[in-house]
Amino acid sequence: MSARREIEAVTARIRERSKPQREAYLGRIEAAAGKTAHRAALSCGNLAHGFAACAPGEKAILAGDRVPNLGIITSYNDMLSAHQPFETYPQMIKAAAAEAGGIAQVAGGVPAMCDGVTQGQPGMELSLFSRDVIAMSAAIGLSHNMFDAAVFLGVCDKIVPGLLIAALTFGHLPAVFIPAGPMTSGMPNDEKAKVRQLYAEGKVGRAELLEAESKSYHGPGTCTFYGTANSNQMLMEIMGLHAPGGTFVNPGTPLRDALTKEAAKRALAITALGNEYTPVGKVIDEKAVVNGIVGLNATGGSTNHTIHLIAMAAAAGIRITWQDISDLSDTVPLLARVYPNGLADVNHFHAAGGMGFLIRELLDAGYLHEDVRTVWGDGLRGYAVEAKLGKDGAVARQPAVAVSGDEKVLAPASKAFQPNGGLKVLRGNLGNAIIKVSAVKPEKRVVEAPAIVFDTQEGLQDAFKAGKLDRDFVAVIRYQGPKANGMPELHKLTPTLGVLQDRGHKVALVTDGRMSGASGKVPAAIHVTPEALDGGVIGKVRDGDLVRLDAEAGTLEVLAPMQELDARPVIAPDLSGNNHGFGRELFAGFRALAVRADEGASCFG
Repeated sequence: MSARREIEAVTARIRERSKPQREAYLGRIEAAAGKTAHRAALSCGNLAHGFAACAPGEKAILAGDRVPNLGIITSYNDMLSAHQPFETYPQMIKAAAAEAGGIAQVAGGVPAMCDGVTQGQPGMELSLFSRDVIAMSAAIGLSHNMFDAAVFLGVCDKIVPGLLIAALTFGHLPAVFIPAGPMTSGMPNDEKAKVRQLYAEGKVGRAELLEAESKSYHGPGTCTFYGTANSNQMLMEIMGLHAPGGTFVNPGTPLRDALTKEAAKRALAITALGNEYTPVGKVIDEKAVVNGIVGLNATGGSTNHTIHLIAMAAAAGIRITWQDISDLSDTVPLLARVYPNGLADVNHFHAAGGMGFLIRELLDAGYLHEDVRTVWGDGLRGYAVEAKLGKDGAVARQPAVAVSGDEKVLAPASKAFQPNGGLKVLRGNLGNAIIKVSAVKPEKRVVEAPAIVFDTQEGLQDAFKAGKLDRDFVAVIRYQGPKANGMPELHKLTPTLGVLQDRGHKVALVTDGRMSGASGKVPAAIHVTPEALDGGVIGKVRDGDLVRLDAEAGTLEVLAPMQELDARPVIAPDLSGNNHGFGRELFAGFRALAVRADEGASCFG
């Protein structure tokens, strides 16, 4: 079944725009395919170093080119809940590889930081650039040219985008992404949010707040709200890089282990040594990227991916824009209500029918390209399934459920929650920005009010505590872009602004920083570009300027004559405090090289 005309039109313009870069990329991976893992041709010294720690039998196998060797890139650490389950994966993957007649080696590890831990802390200023560090770290692991395919173990915010950028840089290799799954449901996310607001108002203490947070984030696995981490996982499945039906299976379960072993065997089956060679650079093409954008909009996914998808696509020679994402959002209906777009968490989404139901509905309604390559080899229709544990302990699949288990969480295309997706581009004399409208009530989507300007999120919080914000206003938080301080997420603002909105005030946020997948009920124009440090008009806004954010019309304006704005001097704050401490001095080069948010905020150009 072909995709709708609107989907085909966006895909066609992406293909045309990308043609020079994409053709050059495909030429490079074709050339690289002829140089891959010729272990017998490596010098004896090269090869000896490559398998020195292997068992004697494995050394004998790796001395030739007839048995595939699987590289494992892992983001394991045991502090972060989402990545702790990966501790046991390498041994599981090695055993599965042996059963399939292959070998597996841990090629390298990559860092994995958690925005939830660094939120509001200096370390948050490393977060966005950790994506590029992860890509480079994974590239170092794969640079030894010992591998016929790779599996990537990653879950959270910058980790998966960084891993995919690396995988596409080695686009001649097959790549399978293996998730760990979400933690089981704890305290409902909306209850946790209420406690955060009470804490912001001083109505509960730190002990009560910590208790609520601990009940919400309580065990191994991904956080259960639909932020960037779970948006990552949705993307990897809908773009054909996961095993079908396995994205949101909880860690530590027999089915999770069976899916992991199956994925490892599949990666070995699609190397150039067999008959199903599936290089990742040909899996991720223009259609796959559009499918990812469709999935992001249909689920109300993370605004971070308006940055990450651009950077990931660029690694495959594909050029997408915010306008592409916005135009697809205008076309694609919202089919999922998962917090912060609803009250449910990802476990409820999975139980209602999950990815298999979602993909089937989008395919049948013509919103997805079905004729794509996937690591499973049978087009995207093969992902319209539900994974179960078979009697023999292996994965068994059946067609996705015909009817949603809960239409308040996961709706069929015929009963969509709204006719368009969750993301929208705002344009105006303040620049371009992104807003996540799916979490904002319609009556809150237009705010026109005087600006109150801050250069830090702490400044806004101090003003709130001093009782200076009990009124209608637009908070302008600037000098938070990639060049200024690494573009941290500003979630410490969410409870404060939520309190003010609940008091009946019209409030909105405008910032060149980020708010990510947990962007909530307050209208927030984020990722404003050009950023203040790059000459953006946001750097010239003054207290009292009337600002209009209109998420319905897609506009973001400071209601002052451009002649007046142009004449204003830029009064930049002292940003030297962003340059040192918590490793920030090591990232000066990243801040200097970063391109604009609407170009992917990457240091790779």
